[in-house]
Amino acid sequence: MKPQPLPAPADEALQRHRQALRERFPLPARGEPPPPVRRRKAPAVALLCVAGAAALLAWIDPAWRTERVATRADQRLVLNLSDGSTVTLDTATRLRVERHLRSRRVALESGRALFEVAPSAWRVFTVDAGAAQVRVLGTAFDVRRWGEDVAVTVLRGRVALQGRAAAGVTLEPGQRADAQDGLLGPVRRVDAEAATAWRDGRFVFQRTPLAEVLREIARYRGQPVHLASPALAGLEVSGVYRTANAAALLDLLPTLLPVRVQHAADGSATVVAR
Repeated sequence: MKPQPLPAPADEALQRHRQALRERFPLPARGEPPPPVRRRKAPAVALLCVAGAAALLAWIDPAWRTERVATRADQRLVLNLSDGSTVTLDTATRLRVERHLRSRRVALESGRALFEVAPSAWRVFTVDAGAAQVRVLGTAFDVRRWGEDVAVTVLRGRVALQGRAAAGVTLEPGQRADAQDGLLGPVRRVDAEAATAWRDGRFVFQRTPLAEVLREIARYRGQPVHLASPALAGLEVSGVYRTANAAALLDLLPTLLPVRVQHAADGSATVVAR
């Protein structure tokens, strides 16, 4: 059966529609190549995103691994870090080691540690001691922390010590600086070897304030030692003593200073004026 021709008005409308389509979507001329197909840029965009994310991570420098280490009241420990640095932990010491992409960080939470830092041209080594921060400019230094009181002594190289104030100090070999609640004290000259004699199991006190001596005794005996009066804190102690005999040193204090030692049933002790 033959198709019936469209009425003239319908045929004219169809022709106008075809012409509009040709004008809107022209066909290529005979022999002309088809227009190139635009390829998606997804791989290139993905690479840019990965590179941007890597750059952001390097700038933020998050910790990708954290390790906590602690020693008992009768223990010392040498910790070898993955970068070749070593940390010697004194008795009753707690620290946290964080591994970052472009920095090396250790947080000394309490106690005392000696740091011998391997050099690195691009990964700075820092020690967070609460309100005070140590940035390593050289090799070996000692950090001691009691609460928010921090003492830093340099054996070799240089370190930068920063407290709460904008200005910090740079310590050279044989120098010590203290920070009390983030406030830095003056830099003073000390015997660095005597200050780190604890590695050999010795206390070396050289006109050391009684308050500092009692802090050391308390760490080694594992029980608190209190001062009955702040007026006693500045009394000075000198001499060389074995760290293993910290309890005996406490009982020896009345022969060195005008004080008495009172022992409590819970193991704590209080030093009072005589």
